[in-house]
Amino acid sequence: MIIDFHTHIFPQNIRQNRSAYFENEPAFELLYRSPKSKMVGADVLVRTMDEQGVDKSVVFGFPWRTEKVFKTHNDYIMAAVERYPDRLIGFGCFDPLQVGAAMETERCLENGLAGIGELGFYNSGIDAACIENLNAIMAICRQHDVPVMIHTNESVGHDYPGKTPVTLRQIDKLIQAFSENTIVLAHWGGGLFFYALLKKVMKDRLARVYFDTAASPFLYDSAIYRIAVDIIGPDKIVFGTDFPLLNPSRYFWEMEKAGLNRDEINSICCGNARKLLKLGKGPDYS
Repeated sequence: MIIDFHTHIFPQNIRQNRSAYFENEPAFELLYRSPKSKMVGADVLVRTMDEQGVDKSVVFGFPWRTEKVFKTHNDYIMAAVERYPDRLIGFGCFDPLQVGAAMETERCLENGLAGIGELGFYNSGIDAACIENLNAIMAICRQHDVPVMIHTNESVGHDYPGKTPVTLRQIDKLIQAFSENTIVLAHWGGGLFFYALLKKVMKDRLARVYFDTAASPFLYDSAIYRIAVDIIGPDKIVFGTDFPLLNPSRYFWEMEKAGLNRDEINSICCGNARKLLKLGKGPDYS
């Protein structure tokens, strides 16, 4: 079994008329103003999963500011999961800084979604105000015992649309503030896992933290897989593509190029996601 833990799908009206959604949504405009920025619906995702050998995908929308839009998008995620119950696993998504964010968290989880994310702070980084606003959301997720995915990125290197001003210190403060939550840090956590090499504190802080591989081929050398496994172990990494940004095959090739063995790939591509999503046992990656 292969589980892609990080994919985005959009309703048809947003895909066909994206510019109509730019008002009051600077993060969406930043990421999707270019016609080259891909958006797909559930049908295209499932068809690609069939072509690429992916069994299940975690799907979510976008962290919209506008309540009407994030509710509509989350409704679309729920409908997609209902249509493909054996293939898609839904997360609720919204801008965590909005007044209705906690209520939407509860609504999404009460309606069968399996987690919350990908939550992003595209204009501010993860400052103290962001952490304060996450309190209610994270409390609800603890009550439901579901994972939360947070958008992170490296604070150095090249610039690109969607690269936030987040720092490693901010990410560290986030995981300290919510040490009882299960957290998935997208995009390798901005490199935070490297600090698991520190002799004090960090190993304990990362106890409930996982790192996904989304966009890795655009950001890191394929050697990161071997290095990450050696530092934090294969049980802390979940395979995510950020589809439709990239197809899964690119990731499989890089894992093999990095020299990961079959058991390590099984953990990353299947076992860890099954545990986080409480899916039980199933066939391994092949």
